[in-house]
Amino acid sequence: MIAVIGATGNVGRALVDRLVAADSPVRALTRDPERAGLPAQAETVRFQLDDPAALFTGVTRLFVYAHATSRGLLDAARAAGVRHVVLLSSGIIADGADETHPLHIVHATAEQHIRDSGLAWTFLRPNAFATNAFQWAPQTRTGNTVRGVFANGLTAPIHEDDIAAVAERVLLDDGHENTAHRLTGPEAISNAEQIAAIGQAIGRPLDYVEVPPDQAGPELFPHVPPHMLAGLLKIFAATVDTTPEITTTVEQLTGTQARTFATWAEDHAADFR
Repeated sequence: MIAVIGATGNVGRALVDRLVAADSPVRALTRDPERAGLPAQAETVRFQLDDPAALFTGVTRLFVYAHATSRGLLDAARAAGVRHVVLLSSGIIADGADETHPLHIVHATAEQHIRDSGLAWTFLRPNAFATNAFQWAPQTRTGNTVRGVFANGLTAPIHEDDIAAVAERVLLDDGHENTAHRLTGPEAISNAEQIAAIGQAIGRPLDYVEVPPDQAGPELFPHVPPHMLAGLLKIFAATVDTTPEITTTVEQLTGTQARTFATWAEDHAADFR
């Protein structure tokens, strides 16, 4: 049995779908099982730590994201028989990274908790998520102009299902214990080029209008906590005209090349219309 914490998140949902398709027993942990809309073949359980037996009894492997990782969670999982934890971490964990950055602190702390737990571990460290483009969806639904920062900022966005595909292999196959995998999409693409790809996917041209970062507020980043916005803008500024890291980890571990951002945009065209 594999438990998936965050089963209704972008990566968690894709992972549950994959494990179900692979006929692997999966327990999907979510705070609202009644509204989760997960496959019937998955055992969907309310995620609450006051009843750890309900979460982890019979589970040997666990998928978790950083914000849900705590010593208490890991102690309960280990006591119930979990032996291997796969963490959705972040590519911000890298040599020379700014260790004071809030995102670094969150993910580095989660990784350390897992190392200290005595459980076998695998860390997945994706860089830019293609799903970050959802920040532009409110604008594409109401017009053909998208305002955003750093038009020439370059990333190699990764499809959430490619992350899930790697997680599936790491959970089902042996040999990934105590290893960190860095994950990216297959190519560099600018913010302006991402908007063009979304326009192609939805059938109408979109224009990207660059906004100075000191004028970027919550309306451009509605899902970013205000205290994290300055740090996020600093990360974005460093991507301007800078070739991003590109790995082949997805293909190496799954046998299938990572999908392009254009493919991601086609897969999610309905979200932008």
